Amino acid sequence: MNTPHQNKTLLQIVYMCLGFFGIQFAWGLQQGNMSAIYARLGADPDKIAMLWLAAPVTGLLVQPIIGYFSDRTWCRLGRRRPYFLGGAIFSVLALILMPLSPAIWVAAMALWILDTSVNASMEPFRAFVGDILPEQQRKIGYTMQSIMIGAGAVLALAMPQILTSLGVSIEAPIGHIPATVKYSFFIGSVVLLVTIAVTIIKTPEYPPQDQKAFAEMKKQAFDPLGMLKEMGQALFSMPTLMRRLAVVQFFTWAAFMAMWAYFSLGIAHDIFHASAGTPEFEAAATLGSNCFAVYNAVAFVFSFALLSLAKKFSAKQIHTSCLIIGGVGLLSLLAARAGLAPAKVVLVGAMVCVGIAWSSILSMPYAMLSNALPPEKMGFYMGVFNFFIVLPQICVSLFAGFIMKHCLGGSPLMVVSLGGIGMLLAAASMIFVHDPHDIKG
Repeated sequence: MNTPHQNKTLLQIVYMCLGFFGIQFAWGLQQGNMSAIYARLGADPDKIAMLWLAAPVTGLLVQPIIGYFSDRTWCRLGRRRPYFLGGAIFSVLALILMPLSPAIWVAAMALWILDTSVNASMEPFRAFVGDILPEQQRKIGYTMQSIMIGAGAVLALAMPQILTSLGVSIEAPIGHIPATVKYSFFIGSVVLLVTIAVTIIKTPEYPPQDQKAFAEMKKQAFDPLGMLKEMGQALFSMPTLMRRLAVVQFFTWAAFMAMWAYFSLGIAHDIFHASAGTPEFEAAATLGSNCFAVYNAVAFVFSFALLSLAKKFSAKQIHTSCLIIGGVGLLSLLAARAGLAPAKVVLVGAMVCVGIAWSSILSMPYAMLSNALPPEKMGFYMGVFNFFIVLPQICVSLFAGFIMKHCLGGSPLMVVSLGGIGMLLAAASMIFVHDPHDIKG
């Protein structure tokens, strides 16, 4: 029988990470379609980033709380798996509601439910790998998560196009959601539930090693103020590695939030010169979704390369190089905006670069971080680390629209290009990150 921190087979690691395929299928549907859904329902372009606030705000609130409770949980389903299942059930309901939204406020409400539920499933998955895998396999474990994330996102982003090729209508009047998008969300609800179920069934969890200390921790009554105090203390007493990685994460996720919120709109506005409800806008929305599929496909493929690279190079070397490539890719979009090169060629090239960066972003920081955290608080610290993913997204959601309107001439693609600068700053910040536990070969 396998025991905690005993080497696992590749198939066991696949089962462990399969739920991330379903989670990212849900995220992919959101990333590829939400801006277009809001625009179809009548949202102003400079207000759309504000409507994306659900993802970072729920992440800020939910992930540390779920991490706190999952560290203190042990039942028949285990420690992390109850949260996988609960989050998946509510995510399914939101995925069904989303494409049926008759108005912006309904779509926004569905997005809040979806993001809250997905975050409830996602946070324990990060700690799950650290709980079960030995230190020397954690880079492989988080890289496998990256593979699953890439595969799930590619399928999700390609789903409207697949359904279109099967004869499902892409046309819908303003104020309505096309059938291709509706059916994509319905399919996503099934994929999410099935993959989470496979992970729960196929991957056993192990009781806390120090049963006495765990029993004492469980006896403590829940104290909300105490939890907030512990979070505050964690922010000031983070391991040095975690604190320096937090800076890297801040710049990285600000860049990606800018891309997710404004990429499709940037194509429509700056390249197609189209407005919502026109055939040109639908073409731009489809192209934007396809571009997101490209970067996730590249991330999926490159994650296999990471499995080999992780044996030869440190996580720091890999992550720094990938961030530089991603930053250059986003900045290259300026060439398409200026008409210096064929737009589709530039877009595909940029997405290839972003995909390489995305593969590393989903694996290397967590591989480095998990080696620096106390096992009994793995979930809690992973939740706190999430602050530095969601805070930059909140900043972008609050201020990007204003900056675009008043400083960038109303150009969404310029906002995305600024993300390239953010990614290069993240790469520069890696200079200060040193992981003494990093294992090569």
